[in-house]
Amino acid sequence: MDAPFETWNGACAPLSEIPVLNPDRFQRFLADGLAAGGRVVSLFGRPAKAERVLVTAVVADDSANRIGLLSTAVSRRWPSLAARFPSLQGFERELAEQFGLIPEGHPWLKPLRFEHRRAGGTDSGRGSHPPIPGDYPFFQVAGEEIHEVAVGPVHAGIIEPGHFRFQCHGEEVLHLEIVLGYQHRGVERLLEGGPDPRTLAVAETIAGDTSIGHGLACCCALEAMAGMEAPPRASFLRAIALELERLANHTGDLGALAGDVGFLPTMSACGALRAEFLNATAEICGNRFGRGLLVPGGVRFDLLPDEAARLAEKVSGAFALVRESASLFLHAPSCRNRTDGTGALSLELCDQLGLVGPAARACGATRDVRRDHPFGLYRFAHIPVANAETGDVFARAWVRYLEAERSAQFVVNHLRMLPSGPVRSPLPPLPAHRLAVSMVEGWRGEIAHVVVTDGDGRLERYKVLDPSFHNWMGLALALRGEQISDFPLCNKSFNLSYAGHDL
Repeated sequence: MDAPFETWNGACAPLSEIPVLNPDRFQRFLADGLAAGGRVVSLFGRPAKAERVLVTAVVADDSANRIGLLSTAVSRRWPSLAARFPSLQGFERELAEQFGLIPEGHPWLKPLRFEHRRAGGTDSGRGSHPPIPGDYPFFQVAGEEIHEVAVGPVHAGIIEPGHFRFQCHGEEVLHLEIVLGYQHRGVERLLEGGPDPRTLAVAETIAGDTSIGHGLACCCALEAMAGMEAPPRASFLRAIALELERLANHTGDLGALAGDVGFLPTMSACGALRAEFLNATAEICGNRFGRGLLVPGGVRFDLLPDEAARLAEKVSGAFALVRESASLFLHAPSCRNRTDGTGALSLELCDQLGLVGPAARACGATRDVRRDHPFGLYRFAHIPVANAETGDVFARAWVRYLEAERSAQFVVNHLRMLPSGPVRSPLPPLPAHRLAVSMVEGWRGEIAHVVVTDGDGRLERYKVLDPSFHNWMGLALALRGEQISDFPLCNKSFNLSYAGHDL
């Protein structure tokens, strides 16, 4: 059995049917799939016999709406594919950090999040204590007129920790190295051993501004494993909450981008209007970030007909104000002077890095889980994919605006056509020795949760991929050749999660 096991988003696969190839053949299959246009959604390890690590690849074929599963057992060293396929560099670094697997030929095998070695690795117990984040030799550009600028990990205001090391010639950024890991909390290990009452609570706090996105990915993974679906009314309410989360964050980012170029009208208006969409979520479940709304099998809260109608009017009215205030920023010459051509990435580089979400769609990519690997209500309700071509700060802002506009219309329409019926079904016990893949298009991009059960139907391995994992390298390369004074603007145009990356 050499061919990858074919499945799809929200489906469950028996572990015995996922082929296990030798490392060389595994790498050839993986390289062929990537060369043919596939994408690696996840690449993770778990302990195997004889001090080996079983590495499983989850590869998406977006055009065919399919997912391929393939595994290999690695003892210590295996050939790196990162030089040929840069989108794999983070995955290979993570496997080296977690299990001691050395990808030979990796172009830059530095720590990813400075986490401790997992039990069951190839050298468990030896070298398992990493240095603290940032305590390692940074890349340096040589030259008498080169200067180095260090920013963070402690930042002004309320912001998560991350370190940025610039190599500059005058104002020009020659190289940016980003060091994360300060927010590592051991999320995946906390989720293993479940499901239990804390499982969803942990998932909802992987990235606080993406509580619905990660919470929904968790629920869909458990439901896929159990072979069930949420009731139709619950699917409506889940999708409405997910789009409200997208609306709130895109609106807030448009205001923040305006603030970074000193354009106060849009900054003030969108900063206030973000709260309207957060409050709309709170009207459904009592929490502005949607925590407590979701539950495996459906949702905990429902809306009466008059409540749904009132909420639809509120969202419609709020977005009319967003449209007016965002248009000022998107068309003002003074703003366009700062955003056009700044921090640009090509479509080719976007695909090489494996970028996802608005950052990818701003470069001309059209991938969107809601269309390519639809889940829940999105299997029946289509949202047109918003994209641009220039890959710069303006393009990332424009895509956010278009997505917010389409999300607002989606929320209003579906609040007015909620089907009748229950909002929750019980979750059956999980089967043993199964693997399920759950992908959700969060507001930053593709979220992927992969769960594996043991012989008792408990969660033996829980792998989380936040879109920030794919996109941080995109920010680093977007700064090359730019002015260091444009870093805050570029950084905000990506607006990536530290916690979502660090787990």
